[in-house]
Amino acid sequence: MCPEQEDAGAQPRHALEAERDTASATSLEVDEKVQRALDRLTLLINAAEALSSTLEVEQGLRRLCRTLIPGLADWCAVDLLDDRGRLRRLVVEHREADMTSPGLDEGLLPPVEGSEAAVAHALLGVGPVLLTDIPQPKAQDDALSARERELFERLATDTVIVAPLRARRQVLGALTLARSRREARLTQDALSLVEDLAHRVALAVDNARLHAEAQHTAERLQRSLLPELPTNGPLEVAARYQPASATARVGGDWYDAFVLPDGAMTLIIGDIAGHDLRAAVMMSQTRNMLRGIACDRKEPPGKILARLDAAHHILYPHQTLTCTYALIERLGSDEPWLMHYGAAGHPAPLLVTREGETHFLTGGRSLMIGVNPEVHRPAATESLPPHSTVLLYTDGLVERREEDLGRGLARLRQHAAALAREPLQRFCDEIVKGMATNNSDDVALIAVRVAPSRAGPAVATP
Repeated sequence: MCPEQEDAGAQPRHALEAERDTASATSLEVDEKVQRALDRLTLLINAAEALSSTLEVEQGLRRLCRTLIPGLADWCAVDLLDDRGRLRRLVVEHREADMTSPGLDEGLLPPVEGSEAAVAHALLGVGPVLLTDIPQPKAQDDALSARERELFERLATDTVIVAPLRARRQVLGALTLARSRREARLTQDALSLVEDLAHRVALAVDNARLHAEAQHTAERLQRSLLPELPTNGPLEVAARYQPASATARVGGDWYDAFVLPDGAMTLIIGDIAGHDLRAAVMMSQTRNMLRGIACDRKEPPGKILARLDAAHHILYPHQTLTCTYALIERLGSDEPWLMHYGAAGHPAPLLVTREGETHFLTGGRSLMIGVNPEVHRPAATESLPPHSTVLLYTDGLVERREEDLGRGLARLRQHAAALAREPLQRFCDEIVKGMATNNSDDVALIAVRVAPSRAGPAVATP
């Protein structure tokens, strides 16, 4: 083959190799872009999961920061404005845990007004700001700038992005992401990702605050529907209410106590089915209806519950409830106290003697109210020893999804026995503290302490 032919054949080969090299480089560039997009999407998904895993603001933000480290930053901080407009450092997380202790994430920050700190500019609503030249602390720095630059210096910061947390046209705080390593510096390319993250963080913080506000309002409503306890009766009485930890903090649990004209004390505990505003309103209406029935005429508890069931069947035909109605009285100053009671589908009252002996009062039981208004409603009577305590409670105190009801009842007896000689207020506090931890249901309880013969009245605190 002549040289001209060899050169002619080589020309296309070189061109093909160049095209292959170009195509390979383009493919690598595309692969890198796709990988970056996937990494960004994965980071956003993980951040969203961290934020949605809890409605506790600090816990959610701490999980978020741990998600962003070390993929996006070497350390991460979140500062939030409180309801008084003060800036509070809530979270600081570093890829090396010992770098953030002690005290970097504790407490209130200096005033924002007039400060040159990057976080102060973020609170003005300016978009994310990238700092590639970290200023050293100076004597003339304002308080917030000095605190910020001290943090940067302490954590050997090389580059920083500070982004405002905006939701519903309000700035809630600032998100700070920083790199300490020069080989992994933050660049302009990260600004859009951080802005997206800051938006998600702000929405999560805003939602958590709205949820907390709704819970607080609902709990105040619930407590306003509960009655004041009598302070001039012959017996000491105390009550507690604790909302469920995972609901809107309203529900159908209630207690009541009042003294009839002849001196007998009425004790009531009840539970309307449901955990919403409707259940709370119906609870209030049912309580008032039962009060009217009880005050209209003094009848045995079984008849009182039967009359309540008949009225309830007319007014709320598709709603059920459980209730215990008790009447405590004595025939003379030297006579023992007697408790007449009936329980319509409700947990049995617990009697605790001064010596710590306990037993459930299982008499006078019948079907829950709202099922069959024709059902027979019996009643029972129990003699109450001096200094003994009778505890009425709703099922949220003893029921747990993960255990048998018998274990909850046994645990209640153990707690009550150990508290038998404690003052009644402390008795109730410790029962709630020991039994109603992480409760998924509302808890209401009311307790009465039986006085010895000829004892005077005692003050009750709701």
